[in-house]
Amino acid sequence: MVETAPSTDLEWSLLKTCCSPSSVSLPSSEFGKRVPPGVDWNRLFELAETHGVQPLLYQALSYHSEFVPHESWEFLQQTYARNLHKALFLARELIRIVEALECRSINVLPYKGLALAEILYGDIALRQSGDIDLLILPDALPYIREIVGSLGYIAHTPCSSEHEREFIRSGYELSFDGPAGPNLLEVQWAIQPRFYGVEFGIEEVFHRAMEISVAGRKIKTPCLEDLFIILSLHAAKHVWARLIWICDLARMMTLTEVNWKNVGGQATALGIARLLRVGIDLATRFTGVSIPAELDSNLPADPLAAHLAQQIENEIMAGSLVDVESLQYFRRMIQLRERASDRCQILSRLVLTPGPGEWNAVWLPRSLFPLYRVVRLGRLASKLAR
Repeated sequence: MVETAPSTDLEWSLLKTCCSPSSVSLPSSEFGKRVPPGVDWNRLFELAETHGVQPLLYQALSYHSEFVPHESWEFLQQTYARNLHKALFLARELIRIVEALECRSINVLPYKGLALAEILYGDIALRQSGDIDLLILPDALPYIREIVGSLGYIAHTPCSSEHEREFIRSGYELSFDGPAGPNLLEVQWAIQPRFYGVEFGIEEVFHRAMEISVAGRKIKTPCLEDLFIILSLHAAKHVWARLIWICDLARMMTLTEVNWKNVGGQATALGIARLLRVGIDLATRFTGVSIPAELDSNLPADPLAAHLAQQIENEIMAGSLVDVESLQYFRRMIQLRERASDRCQILSRLVLTPGPGEWNAVWLPRSLFPLYRVVRLGRLASKLAR
């Protein structure tokens, strides 16, 4: 476990209230009852920052600012303004990148970040800004590397031409440092790293994509049903460690236009029904939203999912984050899968799938690439021996 600063139930109670989609419609008299006496406002703001929900906290409290001390309210306004400025900068960069790629007939799907803010919150300033995330088709990576390079974006992890094909096959993303800082752009040609064993076809995601508007510019992004699956997988990969990922799921659960029958059917076919159940349960626990009846009826019942959700909720609120390099993390990833075949596949791929760590540790000519599996085994054994 990685320990973070502890939070009291008082701050969590108020943060949960403010992250609920219904918070802005609460009458002041009712909202005031939910502001616990003795709340530590500085700790509340630190908690919101850590969990990426400062804009949602600002939005909720802007309707009830009479309950917030003057200095604390001024601070919250300043953080909201900073996030707005960053969101506008990222919107400009996103449009610049998309237009440069379109000029070369390369299709990409912006998702998470600004696109998600527009879909779920109706405002790019209401989701804490981080970076630009693009889904791409695998064959496009070499061209994208060249095009974004002309815009000042340099791959954070250089990859030789010899390794690039293997990198595309076994990897799933590449980060780029931009003019305004490191890891400003991430491109992904798979939804998760290969070892997670979720065969979610990226080509089909492109085929089903929908059109939205970000900062006045029309772009394509995954359809709502695919988006819920993608967000669920992303949150699970990080063990739901940040509240914003749970809030995103909660907001999607309030959308009536989602075909929840398709979501449930697709999750069951992919073997990630338990994983979805855990995320849905956490969304109800932290934000109070209801599970869409059609989604509930199209996912198999799973008592273990509720047990895992309770464990994860306790870890989140205690600030006990699972180290993603630990055995505990990989055990959790295996627990989240309901099919024995998927659990076995995770183990085999984890052990035998090399990546940048192995390529950087030892240089091998292409004819000897299969030996990187041996390097992988050696590095894993070294980690276990520590």
